[in-house]
Amino acid sequence: MHFPTISFVFCLFVFQPFVYGQLDYKFYDTTCPNLTKIVRFGVWSAMANDTRMAASLLRLHFHDCISNGCDASVLLDETSSFRSEKDALPNLNSARGFELIESIKANVEKVCPKTVSCVDILTLAVRDAVLLTGGRYWNVALGRRDGLTANITAANTMTPSPFESLDAIIAKFTAKGLDIKDVVALSGAHTIGFVQCFAFKFRLFNFSGSGSFDPALDASFASSLQTQCPNQDASDTTLVPLDAVTTTKFDNMFFRNLVNNSGVLGSDQALMSDNRTSAMVINYSKYPFWFAKDFSDSMVKLSNVGVITGQNGQVRDKCNLVN
Repeated sequence: MHFPTISFVFCLFVFQPFVYGQLDYKFYDTTCPNLTKIVRFGVWSAMANDTRMAASLLRLHFHDCISNGCDASVLLDETSSFRSEKDALPNLNSARGFELIESIKANVEKVCPKTVSCVDILTLAVRDAVLLTGGRYWNVALGRRDGLTANITAANTMTPSPFESLDAIIAKFTAKGLDIKDVVALSGAHTIGFVQCFAFKFRLFNFSGSGSFDPALDASFASSLQTQCPNQDASDTTLVPLDAVTTTKFDNMFFRNLVNNSGVLGSDQALMSDNRTSAMVINYSKYPFWFAKDFSDSMVKLSNVGVITGQNGQVRDKCNLVN
């Protein structure tokens, strides 16, 4: 009685297309069959020595895609032709993971020379970083090509800032073909990682001239942040976890924190006070599998923003330099 249903489901699986837009899930299956193993081992080894690396890779990938499309331009060093996006304000002295991607690329080149782009390596590394911290696995379509230049202006103007309004952040997402659901889901990346005190210290002392902390902050949480980030310049670069409860675990605790008025960044807490986003925050706080599914879907959309394919761009020999 059940065989027809099983057969039908099996057929759907077997004949599912192997492409996503201009990309292909099997792109390197014959030219670099061990690619995913090399990338995952590299990420796993790095995370074993640096628990912040997963969040750093997520941030690096997001900053690459949201500013100028997913083209690995964020990895390029400055040349006589262009300034490096590494020197853009959102990345300067905070973006990390460059050496890891370069190391993985070198290992890939040993077995698959001049075959795999740096942007595909970064995209796979981010998926594996989420997986290795407890997040959901998603398939990554491949075949992206590396960009030929960097755009520091785009990195400065298109990367969302914790000092911006939710409207401004949403506008930057929609400019890249993303939507409000993606804003909320991708903000969930802040369930891991750290942030420097300067990014939110204005919420802790004399907020908007009130003489007190931001009223959107839970009082006890505000007191804890004031202790970690005293009102003096020396604390500006002090690192504070974005999710102090499960700092290194990719889960839905970030959204539970927002519901409890315990979001570190004002731009994150704003998701709970806006009618367009608050319902999603509440749902993600209650249903971790819902968040995991939406996050992975949004990551797929993000990694397809502005991709270069075919004969355009190039496959760099080294990720920090154009060939």
